[in-house]
Amino acid sequence: MKRFFCFFFNILLQLAVFCMAGSLCARADVADSLMRAGDSLHCAYRFDHAIDAYGQALLQVGQGELQDSSVLFALNDRILMSENGKNMARFAQKPKVLAKRRFSLDDFFLYYPLEDRGWRGVPNQLDSSSLDMFSRALYAPDWNDSIFYSARGEDGVRNIYFTEYQDTVWTVPVLAGAEVTSGSDEIYPMLSPGGKTLYFASKGFYGIGGYDLYMSEWDAEKGGWSAPRNMGFPYSSPADDFLFVESEDGRYSLFASNRECPKDSVCVYVLEYEAYPVHVPVENPEELQELSRLEPERKAEIRRKADSDFPDNDLTRQYMDKMAEVRALRDSISDRSSALEELRTEFAFGNDPEIRSALTEKILRLESDIPRLQDVLDKANAGLRDVEMEFLKKGVFINHDIVNEGDEADAGNGGYEFRKRSMGGPLDIKVAVPEEKFDYSFMVLDEGRFALDQELPSGIVYQIQMYGSAKKAEARDLRGLSPVYESRSGSGMYIYRVGRFSSFKDASSCMERVRRQGFRSAYITACVDGKDVPVAKARAMEADRNNVPLFYQVRIVPESGELDQSFASEVSGKAAGKDLARTEREDGTVIFVVGPFEDRTEADAVAEFAASSYDCEVSVELFGSELTNK
Repeated sequence: MKRFFCFFFNILLQLAVFCMAGSLCARADVADSLMRAGDSLHCAYRFDHAIDAYGQALLQVGQGELQDSSVLFALNDRILMSENGKNMARFAQKPKVLAKRRFSLDDFFLYYPLEDRGWRGVPNQLDSSSLDMFSRALYAPDWNDSIFYSARGEDGVRNIYFTEYQDTVWTVPVLAGAEVTSGSDEIYPMLSPGGKTLYFASKGFYGIGGYDLYMSEWDAEKGGWSAPRNMGFPYSSPADDFLFVESEDGRYSLFASNRECPKDSVCVYVLEYEAYPVHVPVENPEELQELSRLEPERKAEIRRKADSDFPDNDLTRQYMDKMAEVRALRDSISDRSSALEELRTEFAFGNDPEIRSALTEKILRLESDIPRLQDVLDKANAGLRDVEMEFLKKGVFINHDIVNEGDEADAGNGGYEFRKRSMGGPLDIKVAVPEEKFDYSFMVLDEGRFALDQELPSGIVYQIQMYGSAKKAEARDLRGLSPVYESRSGSGMYIYRVGRFSSFKDASSCMERVRRQGFRSAYITACVDGKDVPVAKARAMEADRNNVPLFYQVRIVPESGELDQSFASEVSGKAAGKDLARTEREDGTVIFVVGPFEDRTEADAVAEFAASSYDCEVSVELFGSELTNK
């Protein structure tokens, strides 16, 4: 098998080199083929070869017109995951596997040794998303006074949230913690029996592809969860792995994975619980792949005997793939038939019209699913018979007793038996309504907002004065700015200012945005303890408060957008020992900053030289102050 992969990989690289001499389209085809080859090698735990394939693909997409930032990102991400796989292989575990069985994605979680009727369907009050591929339910038994769950945030990403029962209501859900929140999805958070360890699956942390399994410990001193740790091989894999659970009796660990399954099903693995597992290096790809199959001892023996009876070729792999498809379809039909009987029984004894209506809908859906799956199964069986005929033509006899022995239920393996629990009723809890908090950060919104609290905080506060008017403003007059403060002058004129900035630098950084909204004459004002003061006085107080001396800067805005090299050298000569830095405003305007100067006279001299020698706009700025145009 190893020689086959090496031969396959070398042929692929030779094809890539041959195609490099071709057209742009040919290079794109080669890059795509190399990426797909790398994916196959990565899934086969051949991480070194996968990295080589991705690297060759990078050489292709990095050429001229073929550059595509999204493809480059995808390739670099794949290389990183393969590197992670190499590192994780040095710290693998070899747990004792007690049982393994395939279930439908719709209800696999019901076969875990958890509280009966503890799983609640989605959508519900906490998780409104009903279209997630893997996250199909939420665990919330009636007796529990806290719930960890996964739900989509405003950005569409699934995060882990937490709520607990207090008095008569459940608290406003909050993120479980920054440490267990990544930029990608997290699903199926589950606590250990003692509540000190949080297990979950994520796509966003250090991993090797798809969902990986992670664990985080509760840190009592910090009052939060520790940085999550990837559980490593064989728990995590290049496929999707999720819903890790420790049994209450401390005997078993279970998790689910689609590493060996079609899209509509997963395998649930039952392992003997180990409090202090031993980590060992497993760097041989074949050994790592075999370890990740997690075969119970009896099944592993069956597999070895079956493998010895079959030749190692494409036909054999086709047969085994087709057999796996047939088994998965049989399991799906069996699961749906069992569920259908339960629903019919529940319908027969139910009296609530709404519940009976919902049950009718589920029954009809299952009744339509089973014939469809049976049709697919019949076609899969026909395909399996075709492969068997090819074996017979080659004189190979298939021992069905050996092949089908793996289909038996795993009852008795290590004392564990899969038993299906019932689904709980709809989640019906009273969750506290979050207090609406006004965001006083400077913002430009679709519609402007007046500050909810018009009182300014004590201390130094800078604002940007938009305009004054004899007429009271409405929200539409604010042109999207928030938060806006309204006051009256001694003559009765309405004065409108936006923001409440603690430093002049912050106020200055927002000035241009206010002017772009149409308030071209806007300027900065200052208050100390709610009373207007000159800006210069506030700046001096701010500098004294921060123990920061005042400095001057010369700002040069060239008409061409860039400084001529010779002119830049002359400016540097005039400002010996000072920095010349390039920066950009939000609107893309390029600014060159010279300084800092302790002496205003020295800064003015450099500014005058720049203004008289080059086509540019020049200004002098006192540390954090308004620009003083030259």
